Amino acid sequence: MTSQFFTYNKGKVLQALRYHFITRKEIKGMLIIVNVFAIISAILFFLKKINPFAFLSSSILWFMLMIAFWFLLPLIIYRGSKTFKERFQATITNDAFTISNERGSQSWEWNSFASWMESPHFFHLYFNARTFFIIPKDAFAEEEWHDIRMVLKENIK
Repeated sequence: MTSQFFTYNKGKVLQALRYHFITRKEIKGMLIIVNVFAIISAILFFLKKINPFAFLSSSILWFMLMIAFWFLLPLIIYRGSKTFKERFQATITNDAFTISNERGSQSWEWNSFASWMESPHFFHLYFNARTFFIIPKDAFAEEEWHDIRMVLKENIK
């Protein structure tokens, strides 16, 4: 399956990066801990067990983490990557994944990838927990998405 030439849509890429961060175990764990801490501090403040400053500081911590993970981190990565500003063509076969542009191409056999994930607008191909490549779904015909999922399921364990 070969895609049309595609470029990355900034809004969709930012959403894909959010999906990436939210699915990381360490970030999930930290967000859960901070949310539980914020709920407990709200309850304790309501019951007059802590002073307003403690409640305010926990609320500010929660707010800052949400802004960091939801807005700042994806934006920093988007701005720092030249990849999202180029035009590509992706080819997915039973043997390999190839990405190409006007300057050349790079191909990876499926065993190069550790895992994959699907988000609303992308297929995420992970080399490891921190290094990944995202392929826009709209680079392919919608009828091909099922076939792509099957190739990914069969070849990336």
